[in-house]
Amino acid sequence: MSLHAWLAFIGASIILLLIPGPTILLVIGDTLANRGRSAWSTIAGVAAGDTTSMSISLAGAGALLAASATAFTVLKLIGGTYLVYLGAKSILSARRLRGDAAQAELPMLQKSARRRFVAAWTVTALNPKSIVFFVAFVPQFISTDHSFVSQCAILLPTFVLFASANAAMYALAARRLSTRLTSATAQRRFGYAGGAVLLGAGAITLGMRA
Repeated sequence: MSLHAWLAFIGASIILLLIPGPTILLVIGDTLANRGRSAWSTIAGVAAGDTTSMSISLAGAGALLAASATAFTVLKLIGGTYLVYLGAKSILSARRLRGDAAQAELPMLQKSARRRFVAAWTVTALNPKSIVFFVAFVPQFISTDHSFVSQCAILLPTFVLFASANAAMYALAARRLSTRLTSATAQRRFGYAGGAVLLGAGAITLGMRA
């Protein structure tokens, strides 16, 4: 593909990524709810999820979602319900933190790196809006004069790289906010805040229209 087309794709991707969606809300909520823990597992999950979502779109499955309201709704319900579950779980965990015992209990209440990776991958990969969007977005930058596979091999990692960097910036901002306060009360509040953000992301996902 031409350098001009690639740079245009980068510019369009950056503009797209600057608009927070369910995935970014997940990153923020997860970082707040698991303060003090590295966010790299969540970011890696976002990267893997975007790779899956974009690959599905480029393989043609995205066209099915665009044409089938039932398929779109099923994915929407799975992804949205999972986000609501994560939010409710974070809020319930925060409620169990009481007094001075909170500091000792916190590590047990925080999710492992593997579970955070899986959560981020699930939410990102099962976002039907992203899959359908890639169907309409990516072909605009693909030329019929070059191999489809070779162009996808450039566009896919380019988008995933910028999406990961975007998620990392949001995670860093949320982590800096969460590390300013270390009291048990603050820990509970961050747990509530993270859960509320995840619930909001779930509501946005469930409210999507094909």
